[in-house]
Amino acid sequence: MSAAVLKFSVCRRHTEASSLRIRSNLKPFAVINCKLPNISRFSQAYDLVQGPLVRWSYIADKSVPCPPTAVLLHGILGSRKNWGTFARRLAQEFPNWQFLLVDLRCHGDSASITKTGPHTVCSAALDVLKLLGHLRVTPRVIIGHSFGGKVALSMVEQAAKPLARPVRVWVLDATPGKVRAGRDGDDHPAELITFLSALPKEVVSKREIIHALVREGFSNDVAQWVVTNLRQTNPSDSSPGFSWTFDLDGIAEMYQSYEETNLWEVVEDVPRGVHVNFLKAERSLHRWALGDLQRIHAAEEQAAEEGGGVEMHVLEDAGHWVHADNPDGLFRILSFSFQGM
Repeated sequence: MSAAVLKFSVCRRHTEASSLRIRSNLKPFAVINCKLPNISRFSQAYDLVQGPLVRWSYIADKSVPCPPTAVLLHGILGSRKNWGTFARRLAQEFPNWQFLLVDLRCHGDSASITKTGPHTVCSAALDVLKLLGHLRVTPRVIIGHSFGGKVALSMVEQAAKPLARPVRVWVLDATPGKVRAGRDGDDHPAELITFLSALPKEVVSKREIIHALVREGFSNDVAQWVVTNLRQTNPSDSSPGFSWTFDLDGIAEMYQSYEETNLWEVVEDVPRGVHVNFLKAERSLHRWALGDLQRIHAAEEQAAEEGGGVEMHVLEDAGHWVHADNPDGLFRILSFSFQGM
């Protein structure tokens, strides 16, 4: 993967207490946090969650080999925090790995960093590739949920070939092509983005927004998740307001790109060294058409004949929010990607 010449600030490194039991003979895992405000148009906010055995930093001696690294990408209207608990669990179970959690453009802390348009799946993927180039990291695993799944496939499409080493790509509850609306009564992202765009940029309370979303017909779970993107504007005031952390105009453009982007060619002609895994949630809000499933299975058979890799998995007892609905099941399915390293 090509590296871009970028200027980044030095990240603040700290250890973070885990709710999981930490093995007594291992140090607590480290979380390197970097928001990188207003430094470069290529800058991105990220967390680097390192297992207890990792002794590496991108600003350290270049002769120190980079540990095996996984990139975790969130969906539309999400942020890197969506993956925080799951990444810490992975770091504890696989202590020689590190996990890069990225705020995609227009989302989370990256929303405050100016990005040139267009805001698309392709440009979001290029952002991540440039970040990896700056950090001098070549990932062995890329995991993308929903919109992030297409970003992961786009990263494979844009990466320099041949790849430096084999890469496993996980596309969680998303298909490579057409995005089909959910069933009646399901939450629709396009409608959610439109509704949020009509709200004031500053609101009085999170509860007020939750009630408004539920009245509009969105589920309480989605309403509770959406308000995690609200941040207090003046925490010191006796009655502080809240503002959105994301750039809704940019996100609307990104979601349109998500619906229109077709990456079937990546799946049906998998680059050498890439193994693509699709995971369908049993109760997915994303409509998996029979044709999509048949096309993935056909690519699976073709890749097997050519020595490549495409696989299909189903996560039972889970809706679209796979890492929240059934984290244990997801952990079991993903775990084999980190074993033997």
